Amino acid sequence: MRIARRSVLAGLAALPLAGGCSTRSSDSIEFWAMGAEAENLPALLAAIPGAPKVSIQPLPWSAAHEKLLTSFAGNSLPDMGQVGNSWIAELTAIGAILPVPTALRAITDGQFPAVVDTNRIDGRLMALPWYVDTRLQYYRRDLFERAGFAAPPEQWDAWKAALHKVKAAAGAGNYAVLLPINEFEHLVGMALSAGASLLNDSGTRGAFSAPEFREALAFYKSLYDERLAPVASSTQISNVWNEFARGYFAVYPSGPWTIGDMKSRLPAEMQDKWATAPFPGPRGTGASTPGGSSLVVYRGARDPAAAWALVAKLLAPSTQQALQQLTGDLPPTRAVWGATGLSADPITAAFATQLDHARSLPKVPEWERIVSEMQGVAELVVRGRKTIDEGVREIDRRANRLLEKRRWMLERRA
Repeated sequence: MRIARRSVLAGLAALPLAGGCSTRSSDSIEFWAMGAEAENLPALLAAIPGAPKVSIQPLPWSAAHEKLLTSFAGNSLPDMGQVGNSWIAELTAIGAILPVPTALRAITDGQFPAVVDTNRIDGRLMALPWYVDTRLQYYRRDLFERAGFAAPPEQWDAWKAALHKVKAAAGAGNYAVLLPINEFEHLVGMALSAGASLLNDSGTRGAFSAPEFREALAFYKSLYDERLAPVASSTQISNVWNEFARGYFAVYPSGPWTIGDMKSRLPAEMQDKWATAPFPGPRGTGASTPGGSSLVVYRGARDPAAAWALVAKLLAPSTQQALQQLTGDLPPTRAVWGATGLSADPITAAFATQLDHARSLPKVPEWERIVSEMQGVAELVVRGRKTIDEGVREIDRRANRLLEKRRWMLERRA
């Protein structure tokens, strides 16, 4: 779910937009978008002076990745579109998208470096960030205060000690933090915080046996071993908001889309009892992964110059501000945070701090499959079916198998 939208531009939603359906015409730019952005794109375009005629095709996030790949295979991609940042390496590898023109690269000035870096593949900027997100910790401020802490500590050891006290304050049968065992983001964030590279420099082999990843996996496992986190998948938690409100857990790692849920799903008496904070790390503020969506122009675009001109209009500061007001998305440019009041709001300001500590993930097309294998093995480690040494070796083995074709291609290229 996303942040509840604001009403500043709500009146624009009723304005007609030529080509606002999925029918492609020869005099319009075909644009594929997802989620709240697709829903609000007509209003956004209507507010842009001189916006071209655009045919919008909304796609569900759950099917968008497969739709893009099958459309590439069928030579039926649109002129431009919205893509998840983690897809850019794959789209670049298959030759589906065009690099950003030199004249537009200055748009990234003043943006969060880690987010921009996810858009840069082999030294080429392949997409431009449209909105950003990352994960941090939502926490029960009242439970931390009851345990003697104004906020969660910034270092792992102190954070874990605080979690023990918070759990005790919450009462028997409760935990301190929710880390669903089927979600890889939590372990990845801890690994990045410890300085793990995850893959080697060429992205051809796993680096999960390195000391940094071992340190992260050991810390991750200890949270379950010490009963600070329940050994449960996300499907086993019937209602996150009810459980958070009753104190079943006091820390919930999630992204900016959860702000709206906290405000709408928690009872009124809970609204002053939660806050946000960056993740802890082994030696200070922890890392996270830079997320969000970017805008790309596809290689088969009928008029790439017109498509890139529209990208530039969508990324103008005034349009970034309008998108934030319509959807609650976090803008990629720091200056817009000030204009929208995000920098002054302690709930959202913590996201800027976390984004300043974000680190990009390996830029290989196989990454999503690798990280899924990583989490499957990590669950075996947490459940005591593998030791940490056995686990990291197994993750490397699986990663190396998935990267076999990449090694072969790079060897042939050399």
